[in-house]
Amino acid sequence: MGLIALWSMVIVPKLYPPKPLPPRATNEVSTAASAPPVAASNVEQAATSAPPVAPSKPVFVASGDEETLVLTNDNARYTFTSQGGGLKFIELVKYPETVSRSRKKQPLTNDLAGLNAHVSIPVLAVLGDESVQGDGIFTLTKTAAGGVRAEKTLTNGLRIIKEFKPTTNYLVSATVQLENTSGAPLKLPPQEWTIGTATPMGPDDKDAAQNMGLMWYDGAAKQEIAAPWFDNASFLSCVGATAKQPRSEYVAGRSNVVWASVHNQFFALVAMPQEPAQQIVSRPLELPRPGDDEIPPNQKNAPPPKGLQTAFLYPSVTLDPGKAVERHFHFFAGPKEYQTLAHIANRFQNNVDLVMGFGGFFGFFSKALLLGMNWLHHTFMLGYGWAIIVITIIFKVLFWPLTQASTRSMKRLQALQPQMAAIKEKYKDDPVKMNKKTMEFMKENKVSPLGGCLPMVLQMPVFIGFFYMIRSAIELRGASFLWVADLSRPDTLFTIPGTSFPFNLLPLLMGGTMLWQSHLTPPSPGMDPTQQKMMRYLPLIFLFMLYNYSSGLALYWTVQNLLTIVQTKLTKTAASVAPTTPQVSVLTPLSKKKK
Repeated sequence: MGLIALWSMVIVPKLYPPKPLPPRATNEVSTAASAPPVAASNVEQAATSAPPVAPSKPVFVASGDEETLVLTNDNARYTFTSQGGGLKFIELVKYPETVSRSRKKQPLTNDLAGLNAHVSIPVLAVLGDESVQGDGIFTLTKTAAGGVRAEKTLTNGLRIIKEFKPTTNYLVSATVQLENTSGAPLKLPPQEWTIGTATPMGPDDKDAAQNMGLMWYDGAAKQEIAAPWFDNASFLSCVGATAKQPRSEYVAGRSNVVWASVHNQFFALVAMPQEPAQQIVSRPLELPRPGDDEIPPNQKNAPPPKGLQTAFLYPSVTLDPGKAVERHFHFFAGPKEYQTLAHIANRFQNNVDLVMGFGGFFGFFSKALLLGMNWLHHTFMLGYGWAIIVITIIFKVLFWPLTQASTRSMKRLQALQPQMAAIKEKYKDDPVKMNKKTMEFMKENKVSPLGGCLPMVLQMPVFIGFFYMIRSAIELRGASFLWVADLSRPDTLFTIPGTSFPFNLLPLLMGGTMLWQSHLTPPSPGMDPTQQKMMRYLPLIFLFMLYNYSSGLALYWTVQNLLTIVQTKLTKTAASVAPTTPQVSVLTPLSKKKK
């Protein structure tokens, strides 16, 4: 595990660095067709070497009645609001908010999966003081191009014009113009331009805090903050030690925010400015509590859900009379579907597919496994559960010779333990010589202490790739297999009477097969008997860790364990009929060759 951590933190960034952006790929500003090219006379940007400075939290103002406009296409239904003049809510028409936990039932609700749900601040609300907000009420109109225009003129002469147009692949193009219509220079303070708010997928999303967060890209690498980061909790605080003060906001960036995303487990809202934003800021936000009829019985006393409200930070600007500053954006509001995001990343050359979480060395395996699973599903019409089983079998067959050789090496090493113990006893007063003689003995008998670990190390990237892939693969959401209603969630059959503890069968099968496998696998030579017992019952720890995780991962691991058990038994059967390998006596001089 130490080698794997070292590999991912040190080696991978050198061998697999993120693909750099082409020069000025995100810095070319086009002129909106509806307005002449105008520019600010003075934009006061912070120096790139200056550290991020946390702004004061602006207050959202909307002191009038709300009007809404709704646009719908094949992928989504977009609701625009006059309060803040932005995109209030996105509903994905192909995805329900919740999926059935039983194969015989229909979806629990008819609600659609939504982004920026249950919040008052819309996407692209411009927040600051009175000089950029006013009363917060915009006039909404539909445009001839099939979009929405939000317009407002403040008492100081500032006119704010926003235009939105939904396009293909869950994209929305947007333009915001700040124009000085007065006869005097107009100085505007720093502003927050809202990206959106990460919210849970539904009222029964009990793992929302673990799967929800924000991500941004600086042109070289992605930065990610999960919701628990704001709680600032630690293991010591969980066991009664002094709790740390929760974090109130996250601020980062130095004029290099190429894109930013707020996301939950399967859906993302990504803002891609045509010019990199100066900074990004995110704050936790308490959401309205769902109604009693929407909350599962075991979560009635849970605290109110939280979201992460995120915005771009832009510097103060002085506009001369008749001048304006204009910014252009593309928003992706849709599922974390790899092929769609890869197409968008290729179009804008901005690596936005990193939203999937497939980065670095292990990301290569996640992409390969996802593409392979989808290929099996579409080509052979296999369900995703059967596709996972087929992929597991394929990898097991590929690793079969190596695993078989490793098992034989461990058995040979185990058979040589009496001689190795005698060497240790003979040279116990000279550790250097003892190690030298032991290595010579092992080399002469063609065994290696690392032989049994090699297959596990080589298969570890596949397992970790599966872990990351299953965590965000939208294809597994609602995919059923045998008694499993949703491969992206635990396969809860029922709740144990008198408790709120779920009975999940697949993790129990996984733990049972791991325990069986550990009793079939010969212990590592030289391991202390107490350590051997601990290693044999290590599967119970994995069972505890993964009990409430995705049933797709439990399915993969269970099938992997069963195949390993079959291979171990076949190897033992082959070894029992093979001739015994002659062993070298410890009394024979090690410098002489065997006759």
